[in-house]
Amino acid sequence: MTELELKYGCNPNQKPSRIYMEKGELPLTVLNGKPGYINFMDALNSWQLVKALKAATGLAAAASFKHVSPAGAALGLPLSDVERKIYFAPEGELSPIACAYIRARGADRLCSFGDWAALSDVCDADTARYLALEVSDGVIAPGYTEEALEILRTKRKGGYNVVQIDPDYQPDPIERRSIFGITFEQGYNDLAIDEGMLGNLVTKNRELTQGAKHDMLLALITLKYTQSNSVCYVKDGMTIGVGAGQQSRIHCTRLAGNKADIWWLRQHPQVLGLEFVDNIRRPDRDNAIDLYIADSTQLTGNGAWEGILKVCPPELTPAMKADWIAQMSGVTLGSDAFFPFGDNVERARQSGVQYIAQPGGSIRDDQVIETCDKYGMVMCFTGIRLFHH
Repeated sequence: MTELELKYGCNPNQKPSRIYMEKGELPLTVLNGKPGYINFMDALNSWQLVKALKAATGLAAAASFKHVSPAGAALGLPLSDVERKIYFAPEGELSPIACAYIRARGADRLCSFGDWAALSDVCDADTARYLALEVSDGVIAPGYTEEALEILRTKRKGGYNVVQIDPDYQPDPIERRSIFGITFEQGYNDLAIDEGMLGNLVTKNRELTQGAKHDMLLALITLKYTQSNSVCYVKDGMTIGVGAGQQSRIHCTRLAGNKADIWWLRQHPQVLGLEFVDNIRRPDRDNAIDLYIADSTQLTGNGAWEGILKVCPPELTPAMKADWIAQMSGVTLGSDAFFPFGDNVERARQSGVQYIAQPGGSIRDDQVIETCDKYGMVMCFTGIRLFHH
């Protein structure tokens, strides 16, 4: 048996703590730092997500995890000029894996504060340099270039957590966990999510582009590793809103939709036009943008902008925000379980959803399909539930 002793469990009072294997060697190596219990929970869940994304799409993939759910996940597609600005990305050509992580973190920068990063491919210098500038707890990847490792070892006064995982590792087919001294046992969820699941199109509109298929796969794989109930909005190869751990399906849809709206509002001309003072910290800039989007009067009133912005910005009114959100389109939505009512579709449509992937199986499927048809949306029933706890 091999083991790695940890400082403590979920909380400082939960000692002793360790990770270990009953048989064989641990499939991971700590190259730097001393990851904790929750760090490893994030690391192992996020690694499964990016590995599955790479297998399903053939593209580099990355995820940004917090408290065992993804704040964001993305494929390694090139960044637009606007994306570079709103994600604070460097100029010049960037590797696919760097683009994947920048987009994954950019999905929800507030929730990604202090995240755990997961990379499907070897971490290179481009990715390491970006990670070095962000508030992050650690990273897991199948490997690291020498330059990348040298950069990461300077982060957090040399204590940044760097974990290397064996990409060929496969877990036992049966997994176990203990709750209140009672052992639970179930088969490992090795369900492979691929395009074969997207064939049951139940709406009148059945025009499903290759890009929409990739977005559906991204949504479904993200949901497979998100605490349930969960709903995920995706656009152009990246999540733009993840609603996790809600007891009500509609609350998942609203939560994720609100996050998608904020992602889109970050691209509003007035938000892009905010002029920050020199040398402002990235978290302070993120907080100011979030405050401006939520209620611009909180930032513009009583001199609150001073010390953050060079000039007082114009007000971003509710009407202006509504007009901007109404322009969002081509969004894909995934749900880890069926929609019980058409209200989920109504809310999704408010955030530009055109494509939906969900298991189906509700007694009100007809109502849900009818609501999709009202808006010309495309929906597929996968027949597969993706609960994760």
